[in-house]
Amino acid sequence: MRILIHDYAGHAFPTALSRELARRGHEVAHVFASDLQTPRGDLKCRADDPGTLAFHEIPMDPDYPRYKYSFLRRRNMEIGYGKRAGAFIRDWKPDAVLSGNTPTEVQEPITQATLAADGRFYYWLQDFYSLAVDKLLRKKLPVLGLAVGAYYKFLEGRQFRRSSQIVAITGDFSPILASEFGVNEKQVAVVPNWALIEEIPEHAKDNAWARRHDLHDKVVFLYSGTIGMKHNPALLLELARRFAHDPKVRVVVVSEGIGIEWLRKEAGDSLPNLVLLPYQPFAELPQVLASGDVLVGILEPAAGTFSVPSKTLSYLCAGRPLLLAVPTENLAARITREEDAGITVEPDDLEGFLSAAGTLLTDDARRMNTGRNARAYAERTFAIGPTATRFEGILAKHF
Repeated sequence: MRILIHDYAGHAFPTALSRELARRGHEVAHVFASDLQTPRGDLKCRADDPGTLAFHEIPMDPDYPRYKYSFLRRRNMEIGYGKRAGAFIRDWKPDAVLSGNTPTEVQEPITQATLAADGRFYYWLQDFYSLAVDKLLRKKLPVLGLAVGAYYKFLEGRQFRRSSQIVAITGDFSPILASEFGVNEKQVAVVPNWALIEEIPEHAKDNAWARRHDLHDKVVFLYSGTIGMKHNPALLLELARRFAHDPKVRVVVVSEGIGIEWLRKEAGDSLPNLVLLPYQPFAELPQVLASGDVLVGILEPAAGTFSVPSKTLSYLCAGRPLLLAVPTENLAARITREEDAGITVEPDDLEGFLSAAGTLLTDDARRMNTGRNARAYAERTFAIGPTATRFEGILAKHF
């Protein structure tokens, strides 16, 4: 098969699927957007990659990070990108297109181009963009927002109907698809996300990256990943304040964009224990995560089941305990509780969050046990072989 995997954000874990499908003899184009301010995977061919794999970067307006939170400017840039991605699909003529992590108005020309090229489209449902836009705009523009939100829901519903099958990352999405978009559950296949267990081995805390940042002999609460509209960076600020007078504790945030700039402004020079760093190369991610004694995740209450933070899956690979301030019903929270891989609290429970941080700081045995449980779950669950077999079956169903 000629398979085009479009991962707008350029995250790490979809590259493993592209590489494995190419190893199995499929011709695979892995397509992503340039100039996004987000954690990236290894988006270039390696020496050991098969010749049937190619990575294609579709240009995004280089000013996109600057106007990411300006709705109209961002919208125009995304529509332009979607048209360029659609043109690539028309030229490449894939048998199947799997597209995820993609805003609604970007997804629209991608679905159109796939069908025009006589291909099959598969919506890789990572999040409900239209519902998030609807909720946000209703708050900001109560009257106009209602109409714009309805338009986005109409577009996303049409994209679902165009799909040969919807690939959802959690079964929690099926009731939402049914109630909001009228999608029959038989049209939905569930394939949970994963992390690159083969490429995130366990490392010692005392490693080259930790020494480079003077963290090898500190107790580190580490957050690595996006801080956007679905996150509350104030929790990280309060975490640094809680342990500001403990010289052995550091709160390390590896991110870029609006969230880390807010932290930098609010902290000023008053919190030297708060270490703010830009995104690190993917090759260094195992050492980055290993430098943390506790790995932190945050998600706003409104996100609920709509978002499953992929960073938490990478955290599990690192063999470190998780401290999550995310809604109880969220899949990441459920995994953490069920596997005893850390502590979860509700995102608006600041005192519970800080108390849990104190528990993990002082209880060495609990950190060790929960970290061991996290890695064991990742090793049982994240191998790419079975996941690729599942996708292969879905994409080949109508071939």
